Amino acid sequence: MTERHHILSGQADALSDPDFDADGFLVDGDGDDSDRPALYDGDQLEREERAALRRVAGLSTELEDVTEVEYRQLRLERVVLASVWSEGTLTDAENSMRELAALAETAGAEVLEGVMQRRQKPDTATYLGKGKAEELRDVVVAEGADTVICDTELAPSQRRALEDVVKVKVIDRTALILDIFAQHAKSREGKAQVELAQLQYLLPRLRGWGESMSRQAGGQAAGGQGMGSRGPGETKIELDRRRINTRVAKLKRDIAGMKTHRDTKRGSRHANGIPSVAIAGYTNAGKSSILNRLTGAGVLVQNQLFATLDPTVRRGETPDGREFTFTDTVGFVRQLPHQLVEAFRSTLEEVAESDLLLHVVDGSHPDPEGQISAVRAVLADVEATDVKEVIVVNKADIADPEVVDRILRNEKHAIAVSARTGQGFDALRELIGDELPQPDIDVDVLVPYDRGDLVSRLHEEGEILASEHVGEGTRVTARVNADLAAELSDFRA
Repeated sequence: MTERHHILSGQADALSDPDFDADGFLVDGDGDDSDRPALYDGDQLEREERAALRRVAGLSTELEDVTEVEYRQLRLERVVLASVWSEGTLTDAENSMRELAALAETAGAEVLEGVMQRRQKPDTATYLGKGKAEELRDVVVAEGADTVICDTELAPSQRRALEDVVKVKVIDRTALILDIFAQHAKSREGKAQVELAQLQYLLPRLRGWGESMSRQAGGQAAGGQGMGSRGPGETKIELDRRRINTRVAKLKRDIAGMKTHRDTKRGSRHANGIPSVAIAGYTNAGKSSILNRLTGAGVLVQNQLFATLDPTVRRGETPDGREFTFTDTVGFVRQLPHQLVEAFRSTLEEVAESDLLLHVVDGSHPDPEGQISAVRAVLADVEATDVKEVIVVNKADIADPEVVDRILRNEKHAIAVSARTGQGFDALRELIGDELPQPDIDVDVLVPYDRGDLVSRLHEEGEILASEHVGEGTRVTARVNADLAAELSDFRA
């Protein structure tokens, strides 16, 4: 016996990321004069670029009688969501559907309706089953939708069969996420990674109609003359596959070259003894907000999924003055397409090479533990499970205190903060300083006054225990790392 649940999907649930006006002021929305400059979020120049051109629903300039004018309608896609609930609880299934609605709105769609069917497993032919697919067609017609989005990755045959029934375009969760990544990628490396993932997704889904299946032949094949005109030749779809494979090979070479450049920069930081902190977590958990609050990086902050994709590296400093780097990585999501994981592997390796991982969790989310599990599954794919992890429960100002307490109890290293109010950030800075690798070699050196560069490095990279200026130079007792200790070996007191 099957059941179908309707989920009305409107705007995504309001989250706790702050809103800013055009002048960079934090707007608290209560109408008083308590708005304050949001200096910790920087300039966010990308926000203006992203908002410069946008589609507006409800404005129609269509002509009733168009005879010789070819035109294209510019509007938001109207979509209906479809899902099969085959495992887990009903709450888990509904949370997944709400996340799909947020993804659709981020991609630029207007969600009209969501339908969910209870089945032991998805139908191998039409995903929903023939009868329920026909009911979905009735919903599409009643709502005036032009797209159906399924909450999983469909097989090529399932998508074609479902399209034949509902008579509108059908896409799956993977295609939707890839579309969002294509919209938001800004850097050369990010664009190449997204294109690679899209081509790998498209390759097994190529299809042809009519002349698309015709043979390609050389010579004077049209007249049936000449050498090279005989034989079956190459079909159009085979030609498309070959071109895609050629492009995929080129993109992989380009990304490998970019990885070499990234590895060189990372190796330079390691050679200088600069530890690194990676910020990872579920999309829209507040990673960019935390980075801005800690460093004033000016990274785009927006209340939508996958608002920022390109990794950002910024300088940080512990309370005792030691330098380190912050790296903000791409956000994760349930059922993150494996094509994206492979394409972004060089970026995600920043996490595996870091000294400390700040795993940011949205404390106000209905299922924060599910977010933690989804992120850890992706980190396991890129072999980043050995990095020391600190769970940072963000949005503590609006989260249920019992949920926050439960996470803090269950996780070995965890802290609750609010990027909006600044709650807990002093403790977070102290925690980062305690968890980063500490200098472990004691030195007692007399540094001449003409080697002030070494004294500066002692203050930046080491832990000063005692310092005194004497006639011959600066007498310093400190705890340093192995590299700096080797350079100071000639100046031992």
